[in-house]
Amino acid sequence: MSVSQRLEVRQSQSLVMTPQLQQAIKLLQLSNLELSDYVASEIEQNPLLTADERGPSREEGDWRERSAPDQADRPASPSAEAPDSAASATSDVLPGERDAPLDAEVAYDDLGPADGAPGPASDLPALAQSRGTNSGDFQDFEQRLGQAQSLRDQLVEQLHLSLASGGDRLIGLYLIDCLTETGYLGVSLEEAAEQLGVAVAEVERVLQVLQSFEPTGIFARTLQECLALQLAERNRLDPLMAGLLEHLDLIAAGDHARLRKLLGCDAEDFADMLAELRSLDPRPGSGLDEGPAEAVVPDVLMRLLPNGGWSLELNPDTLPRVLVDRTYYTRVAGACRRKEDKEYLSEQLQSANWLVKALHQRATTIIKVAAELVRQQEGFFRHGISHLKPLILRDVAEAIELHESTVSRVTANKFIATPRGTFELKYFFTTGVSGANGTEISAESVRHRIRAMIDGESPQKVLSDDTIVDRLRGEGIDIARRTVAKYRESMRIPSSVQRRRQKALVVS
Repeated sequence: MSVSQRLEVRQSQSLVMTPQLQQAIKLLQLSNLELSDYVASEIEQNPLLTADERGPSREEGDWRERSAPDQADRPASPSAEAPDSAASATSDVLPGERDAPLDAEVAYDDLGPADGAPGPASDLPALAQSRGTNSGDFQDFEQRLGQAQSLRDQLVEQLHLSLASGGDRLIGLYLIDCLTETGYLGVSLEEAAEQLGVAVAEVERVLQVLQSFEPTGIFARTLQECLALQLAERNRLDPLMAGLLEHLDLIAAGDHARLRKLLGCDAEDFADMLAELRSLDPRPGSGLDEGPAEAVVPDVLMRLLPNGGWSLELNPDTLPRVLVDRTYYTRVAGACRRKEDKEYLSEQLQSANWLVKALHQRATTIIKVAAELVRQQEGFFRHGISHLKPLILRDVAEAIELHESTVSRVTANKFIATPRGTFELKYFFTTGVSGANGTEISAESVRHRIRAMIDGESPQKVLSDDTIVDRLRGEGIDIARRTVAKYRESMRIPSSVQRRRQKALVVS
């Protein structure tokens, strides 16, 4: 066999992920907050992109009038063409002959505020208009939340009021910085003394002062000490209660008979002491350093129509309004002389146009997927969680002719506001459990039924997993005991033995 060189021409196909395609895929899985940050970054980098600061208007004529001057120069964007394109994107998958039609549409700049939302400034109270938001006398709710003191600030204030010596304050500040999230001291006295170069007795003396701070129980080193500090503050730390604190392990195990024997008290006193312990806070610092809870901003708004159907629209507050400044492009392009400058300007124009197109495609895809989810899970929206159907990504992907990975990206970190509450889109994808007559029941519905059974059980008759299995099978749900145990553990519900002990504590 001879070895030689030769030229060959081959033809093959391959999938290439262009930067534009990668950008479009990335936009699909971003939440509304991440999308806003991404668009702001693109606007900062691209001189041809600009944010449309004009808010949504309820009157279509006003919107058309404002958009008309640059309509011919602007590329396809959500603010201009999304309503028609989105409606057509969902019309082929909506039930056309049902009594409760699903009207899915995308509304962007043409949307006004929701019903009941504040109108123009003239509708605000006269007091708010006269003072203004910059005045110290009038602050909105978010501003007041933003000024809440942290736990460290509260402790530092108490430190300056309680300790006068600069050295003691330095030790106190160090111990404050060593607190854990639950309010316990996260360092030993020996380590603190070695770090500060002082005697252990000095650190212990300062710690005794810090343990008198609010909230009571702060700076404890153990659970026993934390509870003892709170009992001492209530003047309830008598010898019997101190003995009870030394046997917290027996309380957790539910061995009340042995504990009463060790303490030498009757059942009534023992019940009173247990009730006193249950009223204490084992985590005095937990939750005090958390910022204000951020409300979930839904991406899709859903409402019931008078004819019994559903209306879907994208939330205009979560849609970035981006425009391509073609006037600036024309002015700069005319002044460019170098080839490099012209190439740069052309690349930026192409990137800006692609971003606007990708945002439009993202919005259309979200409303398309949301419409199919509502159609598939209509029983849930009308009758509740017991009518939630088993659903997987493939079911939705095949119905709207998209890839499963696209549906997965669209439903990640996206929320829909419905008459039954606000849910993540992924909530509606659940596995199935075999039911009667070969039907399948949503696993989420089964979890809901298990929780309802356990919530309704009596302390004298705690339901075991086997009993729950028998009851579910009596309702036509074929489920194994290990599956019930798995669902119960996923909901953080203790076993029947643990629940029996806990309810015995409450009863006693």
